[in-house]
Amino acid sequence: MTTLPGNTKYIFVTGGVVSSLGKGIAAASLGRLLVERGLSVTMLKFDPYINVDPGTMSPFQHGEVFVTDDGAETDLDLGHYERFIDRALSQQNNITTGRVYQNVISKERRGDYLGATVQVIPHITDEIKRAIRNSAPGLDVVIIEIGGTVGDIESLPFLEAIRQFRQEVGRENALFVHLTLVPFIAAAGELKTKPTQHSVRELMEIGIQPDVLVCRSDHPLSADIKRKIALFCNVDFGCVIESPDVQSIYEIPVRFMEQGFDRVVCERLNLETKEPDLSAWKAMTEKILRPVDRVKIAVVGKYTDLHDAYKSVQEALLHGGIPNNVGVDIEWVGSDQFTDQAAAARLLDGKHGLLVPGGFGVRGIDGMLEAVRYARENGLPFFGICLGLQIAIIEFARDVCNLTGTNSTEFEPECESPVISLLASQRDVSDMGGTMRLGAYPARLRSGSLAAKAYNSVEISERHRHRWEVSNAYRDLLAEHGLRFSGQSPDGGLVEIIELPGHPWFLGCQFHPELKSRPTRPHPLFASFIGAARRHADAAAGRTSAVQELIESSK
Repeated sequence: MTTLPGNTKYIFVTGGVVSSLGKGIAAASLGRLLVERGLSVTMLKFDPYINVDPGTMSPFQHGEVFVTDDGAETDLDLGHYERFIDRALSQQNNITTGRVYQNVISKERRGDYLGATVQVIPHITDEIKRAIRNSAPGLDVVIIEIGGTVGDIESLPFLEAIRQFRQEVGRENALFVHLTLVPFIAAAGELKTKPTQHSVRELMEIGIQPDVLVCRSDHPLSADIKRKIALFCNVDFGCVIESPDVQSIYEIPVRFMEQGFDRVVCERLNLETKEPDLSAWKAMTEKILRPVDRVKIAVVGKYTDLHDAYKSVQEALLHGGIPNNVGVDIEWVGSDQFTDQAAAARLLDGKHGLLVPGGFGVRGIDGMLEAVRYARENGLPFFGICLGLQIAIIEFARDVCNLTGTNSTEFEPECESPVISLLASQRDVSDMGGTMRLGAYPARLRSGSLAAKAYNSVEISERHRHRWEVSNAYRDLLAEHGLRFSGQSPDGGLVEIIELPGHPWFLGCQFHPELKSRPTRPHPLFASFIGAARRHADAAAGRTSAVQELIESSK
């Protein structure tokens, strides 16, 4: 379908009752269904916090920071959007209260509002509406998720803006979807609809009548329950959509399609499309749910108590299992537990791979070094991402090169042998927000390397988020002792990928490959890593001599 200028359709997704119901997954699942109908779709996330972006927030507060190609540090929901609609997003797809106010205040200082009193209405709401319109040109559908919960004071300007927006574009061009909770009260043995009724009432008090209700529940909703919700919330019976608990988030589009969610949306917005074909999506989901075998991967990091801090890593590992016909069981292990090699042997016993993800700060570094050393010395497939690559460099310099005083200047600014040092472009940086090496950068791979075989290419582009880099002063020494620099920036000035020939699978990358992985297109490095983990599992079970074969092939 080709949309005429000015004829884009808008879908606004709000949430009520409690947070963490899965608005992002619900919105992304609807987006997938519309993509399967042949529509061009983009997605926006409005976050009500006053930070300009989440880049300076603790992972324990906010979870993962998802980085886009253009270097924007965004909400983790943008990762879900990209994985479901398979479309690269950008800075304009994540708008915060902080960014809105920053833009408005900048305009006020320039004199754009000369003579006017700058207020929430109309200036803040107009800025929000401008962000919506800027995302629309040439697209059939824009799905906008409003962060937070209805009733929060922080989200009121966004709700007022979308109320106004629907009035401006017409009811036939905008749709309101509201996600609520229908809890099961065990003592009464009943599902209760009152929280949903109150949530809808809160929306209606500010002038928004939901067109579709998506109801989260851990128990099936009967037809009688749906009729009750429809009656008291003033929506059609067919517009009450159930969103049940599922084993995999990738099941949700199928569940929505079975209830006609996408059909209702298209009817309400007068969208004439083909019927969606989810056969490939179902086949992918089936491989996740019913794999031929399973592998165990230890993720050793700083923020493992909050899995959302590594959401894209988690999803990319699952994606890596799809082409290998294996399920991936992730064991999250805090690096502080790796006190010595005995602890490493105990914690990594029975695991088929080790992944050390990104992070900042000195806490837990010694434990990561112990884990990487165990993997290197015992032939355990190892994948280091960003900080993980830097840890591998430090461990190799200490334990193989016997280089004294080895460390990163991030952890020990005055260390004797700084094998990891601050990027030259970062030395005069004082502001913390949005100042790292961010976004997509090209790299060239060494022909015949493990990385080149995985990518089936020698030229790649990957997303970055870091301030520190491998010090070029120590590259020759590291290479003399057997470390291979298989990926570099086009000018050869920055290390992008390292490998260890003779090891079954040992690779570190300075970028974040997890950010570009999709369930329909698993990232090559994750697919290769999980393939090595499966061979390790087979060898451990005595099924093949795959580890030795892999060692020979890597030489």
